[in-house]
Amino acid sequence: MRMILRYIGISKPMVSLKTDIGSISLERPGIVASGIMDETGPSMVRMLRSGAGAVVTKSVGLEPNAGHANPCFTEVKGGYVNAMGLPNPGIELFKEEMDVAVPEGKIVGSIYGAGPDDFSTLAGRMEDYGACAVELNLSCPHAKGYGMEVGTDPAMVKAIVSAVKSAVSIPVWAKLTPNTHILGDIGMAVQEAGGDAVVAINTLKAMVICPEMGRPLLSNKFGGLSGAAVKPVGVRAVYDLRTVLDIPIVGVGGIEDWRDAAEYIMAGASAFQVGSGIGTVGTDVFERINEGLAGFMEEYGYRSIADMTGVAHD
Repeated sequence: MRMILRYIGISKPMVSLKTDIGSISLERPGIVASGIMDETGPSMVRMLRSGAGAVVTKSVGLEPNAGHANPCFTEVKGGYVNAMGLPNPGIELFKEEMDVAVPEGKIVGSIYGAGPDDFSTLAGRMEDYGACAVELNLSCPHAKGYGMEVGTDPAMVKAIVSAVKSAVSIPVWAKLTPNTHILGDIGMAVQEAGGDAVVAINTLKAMVICPEMGRPLLSNKFGGLSGAAVKPVGVRAVYDLRTVLDIPIVGVGGIEDWRDAAEYIMAGASAFQVGSGIGTVGTDVFERINEGLAGFMEEYGYRSIADMTGVAHD
């Protein structure tokens, strides 16, 4: 029907980029992914003013963490490989950044920990700082004792989400790893524990070897692949999660333009995040995506993001 409307010239509907992720309403569906342009209050404000509907903070832990030594980041064909090691100033000092960013728009607090108690404490502080939601980092592939190491056990995931839900009143999102064969089970664990949304995906396990040195390039040896190369993996993950979950999904991985964003939405995402694309395209990537997405929706008869969400399953 949309193709017919396009060609017979029937008037095109007004479109809206507004979207809902559970109880959170966004004026625009694009969100800054954790890890880029979100370390400081001013950088988060800049992205909110550049067309992002919300910003997810850098993942923050209980104590300051210097992360891995350099080299911890390199460009590869189709993207980047990083092993930052979750560097952050700790939850106490991060209040200063939240005080600057929160008055400007919706800020989602990304947190990481070793178990339910860590996550609950951190979530409570993010709520105190004014975060509109918390995103549980259950998926970083290069931080020993954190991220993927706790996020690939459905029982642990369920315990963490349940504990955080009991500790805060703001929505709880869980960011999932693609580095597992039980992604659906992990997603179900989040849902059964009362989680409000899942975010998929984080980076893929990766490695770069320098032939001249004859050894791994990164100081940590192993890292995570992000960028355009991971998009088909992310789209598949969102599609699969949509078939088993009732809670909203936020898609992330390799998004650089409106077509990428549309793929995630049609696979089942209510919103999307951009990380590496900020580096490859620029800080105006959200404005470009918003403009392109609105034009596509108008041309093909989609009135809202909700109209597009999951249509690839029809």
